[in-house]
Amino acid sequence: MRKTLISLALCAGFAATAQATPLMSTEWAAQACTGWNNNPILTNELAEKWIKNDAGRGYKVVHMYRTDCGADTRIELTISAKDGKALCSYGGKVAHANLDDAVDYVMHAETKRWREMGAGEYGPMRAMMFGRLKFEGPKGEAMRVMGPFEQFLLMPGKVPGDDTCPAK
Repeated sequence: MRKTLISLALCAGFAATAQATPLMSTEWAAQACTGWNNNPILTNELAEKWIKNDAGRGYKVVHMYRTDCGADTRIELTISAKDGKALCSYGGKVAHANLDDAVDYVMHAETKRWREMGAGEYGPMRAMMFGRLKFEGPKGEAMRVMGPFEQFLLMPGKVPGDDTCPAK
């Protein structure tokens, strides 16, 4: 009986570990993409102007990663204009390696900071002012969409993910 209980406990532990998805892993990105599409503030308010600045490509790219895990772990969300909305059409490993600084974004922060932003402890303005969120891309455009962008920064608190670094 004791051996059976130990075996069951070990199996449960391995199963739980296997099911854990690291924050900002490719699997997490796919879930974040779904989360984006289920958020009317992101899909509607970013459709008004933000998504239209796409260099004629029909999409914008957002690369994200956890600084303490390294830039080699970056993931991508591709946001496309569809049916009058800004919809996430892809979430996963980097599909667009060459970004256009006039339309695309790269964001990174320490895991602790992503967790704080995801919990709503502070928004994008404070995160950038205090250097908690590193950011590349069209800064003027980003300033104009701070409201909806705050919803984006809540994603690490809404999409489950553990603190294990994603695979490179």
